[in-house]
Amino acid sequence: MEREIREFIAFLHNTKRTSYNTEVSYQRDLKKVSAFLKERGIEDFSGASANDLKEYLRYMEDENFASSTISRNIASLRALYHFLYKEGRIEKDPSEGLHAPKVEKKTPEILSIQEVAVLLEKPDKSTPKGLRDAAMLELLYATGMRVSELIHLELDNVNLRLSYVTCHEGTRERVIPIGHVSRDILERYLKESRPVFVQNNDEKKLFTNCSGTPISRQGFWKLLKGYAEEAGIRRDITPHTLRHSFAVHMLQNGADVRSVQEMLGHSDISTTQIYLSMNMVRMRDVYMNAHPRS
Repeated sequence: MEREIREFIAFLHNTKRTSYNTEVSYQRDLKKVSAFLKERGIEDFSGASANDLKEYLRYMEDENFASSTISRNIASLRALYHFLYKEGRIEKDPSEGLHAPKVEKKTPEILSIQEVAVLLEKPDKSTPKGLRDAAMLELLYATGMRVSELIHLELDNVNLRLSYVTCHEGTRERVIPIGHVSRDILERYLKESRPVFVQNNDEKKLFTNCSGTPISRQGFWKLLKGYAEEAGIRRDITPHTLRHSFAVHMLQNGADVRSVQEMLGHSDISTTQIYLSMNMVRMRDVYMNAHPRS
């Protein structure tokens, strides 16, 4: 099954030009399915029946997986089997009868402007690691980029003179401006911190771990959790929480939804409009609490 997954991911990457995030998501889902099928003596995806796949969905439901997770797994299976069918490796697609559960759209978790300010002040900028952490957190909040985009930034993706960064997602790229706070901390990081970690001049990644190799998603997640605890934020925040917070705070302070859409890299404006509706809810609450005749 590993070979089938590798060939499918290669097809997505080379032919469909899918994003890195999409490929990682498909790969993660399909590896979990393959582990389930192997426990039942099925050695390749072409040997699985429609009932086998339905059994996997029942297993996910019994384990209380979120509806969104089950729906994503169904999408991954359908994409894989469509590939196998087009390649002539199966005569019938066993994923055709899979039905996605109804997904409830949850309101994204966001931090207040005050909470973000406290969080961003937690790294100790007098140390190389703290300075690096501060630069990463500031840049993530300044741009609203995804954590995968942050950790894949290279040195030449940052233009400090003109104050912008260039993000890459698959074959697409977008340019995002940055403010003076993020620019200044990045400049300090490049002068004072990165040279402490990176001894190899061939390393092009902007951010590295303390050993001078590219920092991982897990590494960033861990440091964010630590600083959130120090900041007294008791909610279960993720790197995406800063992305959501960026979007809502921009709209609260007068940014138009089209500009926020471009900065976030959303292909569909309806995705960005979720944040607009959140901003309207906040304004209503402010009105109800502040207006003397509310």
